[in-house]
Amino acid sequence: MPKYRTRPSEPARWIRRAAVLAVLAGAVAVAVGSVPASGEGGGAGRSGTAADPAAVLATGTGLPLGRLLLAVVAVVACCKLAGALMFRLGQPVVIGEIAAGLLLGPSVLGAVWPEAQDRLFPAEVLGALDVLAQIGVVLFVYLAGTEVDLGLLRGQGRLTALVSGTGTVVPVLLGIGFGLLTFDRFAGDGIGEAPYVLFIGVAMGVTALPVLARIIADGPLRRSPLATVALTSATVCDAFAWSLLAVVMGLASASAPHALLTVALTAGFAALLVLVVRPLLARLVASPRLAGPPRTGMLLLGALASAAATEWIGVHAVLGAFLFGLIVPRDPEVVRESTTGLGTVSGALLLPLFFAYSGLRTDLGALAGGEVLWWCLLAVGVAVAGKFGGTLLGARAAGAGWRDSLQLGALMNCRGMTELVVLNVGLDLGILGAEMFTALVVMAFVCTAMTWPVASRMARSRSGGPPARPAAPPREPSLVPVRKEA
Repeated sequence: MPKYRTRPSEPARWIRRAAVLAVLAGAVAVAVGSVPASGEGGGAGRSGTAADPAAVLATGTGLPLGRLLLAVVAVVACCKLAGALMFRLGQPVVIGEIAAGLLLGPSVLGAVWPEAQDRLFPAEVLGALDVLAQIGVVLFVYLAGTEVDLGLLRGQGRLTALVSGTGTVVPVLLGIGFGLLTFDRFAGDGIGEAPYVLFIGVAMGVTALPVLARIIADGPLRRSPLATVALTSATVCDAFAWSLLAVVMGLASASAPHALLTVALTAGFAALLVLVVRPLLARLVASPRLAGPPRTGMLLLGALASAAATEWIGVHAVLGAFLFGLIVPRDPEVVRESTTGLGTVSGALLLPLFFAYSGLRTDLGALAGGEVLWWCLLAVGVAVAGKFGGTLLGARAAGAGWRDSLQLGALMNCRGMTELVVLNVGLDLGILGAEMFTALVVMAFVCTAMTWPVASRMARSRSGGPPARPAAPPREPSLVPVRKEA
């Protein structure tokens, strides 16, 4: 009789995957031990901060390719292992990848084995990782913009309007109040009160639309009216947050006489995209000669050019990429090509580098002093009260039941990758000090970790059974078109 191979059980598959990753991690550890320490063999010494990325790329010296590739392998392996573990614990993969970044940073690896961190992430490698991470963020934000379906804003009724309003305004106002309390203690050197306070409001008001879309896609709320309300409200929230962030970046990047000019140039560039580039793009995308990879390549060049334009204006490149994503025609085939062609590279390789780089800039040891820890806990409380409480208030005012209102509050409290992008912008511009950056990273981690368990628990109580579980770990961090999930 022919012999048939039996499919391994689920535990066996996970044990096999963990073993493979453990062997890979062991190989990386051995390789790290054989790499000369910083300062040996001509490497630049590591002082806790990355070398200037532009200088690293311009000179091309002090950056052996092998060291960079070793760091990339270590980062991606750690992110995949932590992501798989968190998925088994009922959390989105993105939670594990954020945790992996913290593990590789001064909070864990730097405290337990500082020599390994010095050898694995010397200054010149950090500079190159920063460049790769920024490219990954630009691609991610562009794809996030293509997922925003502004058509969802029409005809969704009173519930969506109230949830969008209170779920956006309440957390921003509470964030502004928190910013006023913490300005003297935690603002970046030389930064004015207005940009700092407004930035804290933006940080408290963000909802991670792409991660929220993935959680909904893999859970029991898929294609439900509640999912449509949550996604539509998150669209409004993020549109407002990005607009306010543009104002903040203009205020922080320019002196007072030039801040208005920076904001005006940003508004003019956005108008150019909508009035000129969007109609031209619609005709080009509809051309059959540009179908497939040529069309994806054209859109990629447009996103990078738009990002470069906003960077030149004086605001961050992520804003230009997001704006370009918003004007891309909402043809399902076009969105699918972009997510397939660019999402794999961005999600599987470049975004883990961003998580690691964020972790390398986050020192949880700063919270051990007592005072900073209390401010961190207060930041978490303000964030949850603003987003969760504001959404709950709006849903109840619209006549929704307590269960639906609580579930909407849990979904809108999702922070994820978008929050990390915003926080890194604030750190790069000098708006945030290192301690407040760490506190807000912890806030983003806690709020995102709350989303799936609370929403699933409410869904279980609604249906009377256990919550639905995704069949496979969600891709990083989500590249699912919002239109299809609404």
